[in-house]
Amino acid sequence: MLKFDVVVVGAGAAGLSCAAEAGQAGLHVLLLDHAERLAEKIRISGGGRCNFTNRDAGPGNYLSDNPAFCRSALARYPARDFIALLQKHGIGFHEKHKGQLFCDEGSERIIQMLVDECAAGQVERWQPCRVEQLDVIDGGFSLQTSRGLVEARRLVVATGGLSIPKIGATDWGLALARRFGHAIVEPRPALVPLTFDPATWAPFAELSGLSLPVKVSVGSGKARTSFLEDLLFTHRGLSGPAILQISSFWTPGQALEIDLAPEQDLAALLLAAKAQSKRKLGNELAALLPQRLAVTWLARSGLDAEKPMPDFKDKDLQALARQLHQWQLMPNGSEGWRKAEVMRGGVDTRELSSQTLQSKRQAGLHFIGEVVDVTGWLGGYNFQWAWASAAACARGIAAELQATASEKQV
Repeated sequence: MLKFDVVVVGAGAAGLSCAAEAGQAGLHVLLLDHAERLAEKIRISGGGRCNFTNRDAGPGNYLSDNPAFCRSALARYPARDFIALLQKHGIGFHEKHKGQLFCDEGSERIIQMLVDECAAGQVERWQPCRVEQLDVIDGGFSLQTSRGLVEARRLVVATGGLSIPKIGATDWGLALARRFGHAIVEPRPALVPLTFDPATWAPFAELSGLSLPVKVSVGSGKARTSFLEDLLFTHRGLSGPAILQISSFWTPGQALEIDLAPEQDLAALLLAAKAQSKRKLGNELAALLPQRLAVTWLARSGLDAEKPMPDFKDKDLQALARQLHQWQLMPNGSEGWRKAEVMRGGVDTRELSSQTLQSKRQAGLHFIGEVVDVTGWLGGYNFQWAWASAAACARGIAAELQATASEKQV
């Protein structure tokens, strides 16, 4: 039987980072994962370029039933700390959009950096390796794994969420949390394309592949949330950054409102065209919107695309503009876990320490990363939570175990 200071279950972004930092703090660390391949979510992120953080990441970019929880970890490990790690390894990066940082050399370079950091901390890594039984013992935990029996003074759960099951997502971390009496905020797919009733969507299905900048909103009053991003039409519904962002805030039964021309005053432009031009409505609208969208929209609205602009009443053009600025539509669901980038919900943070991510129900048990009820916006925020929660956990464990060792010496 092998004994470790820390066993980290889950070798994704949070697990690799936590194991590396704990190992470099002088702790004896074992990192294990049931999957054959390492850090698949990092590998596929950003189309293989890994959107590894966001320069502007802060508490306001995260959703949780306990919104204040993420403040401590994010403040103690901001984006600049992970950027410094890349610079230490000579890894180039670039900013693509709204603070989103991508690796110049591809995702594999980020993974290798984290593996190298683990090696620097003399972390043992077992993969693939499953935890077959876990018991609480005096002074820690006993884990019967597919590679043998181990004991650990601390156990860190970094098993991620339920999204993208084809790369190995499981509910192991959530099931373990429930076993120790933790409340779970209901998990649901987030950063996910939305779908619509096939009959309702039929007129728009032919627009699949069309993209344009929009403003998408959900909710009302103080609860209203909006994003100005690109929208992508698909055969089954809507995707693209705008929809992925709003999907984390959308709940079944809520309508979306989409402004298809957020930086234009369509009413003013159409009325000006009526006064100055004898062109057809279809031609004028195609000058303001993507042509395919203009054609589809007019066919759906019943307005004659071949009719000259002067032949329309002002109120008809104003109504057309209003419909395009305030397109109301009701999703019937989402593409689910197979297409979701992350999980919203998870282990209730009211039962975790914001300083160390340690359970308040079971001493020595920690939860980090996506398994926790902290969900970031699209754009590198979820990776930043992985790095920050991992650092808070590793540093907290190191400080507590070293303090215990000092007390014993005294």
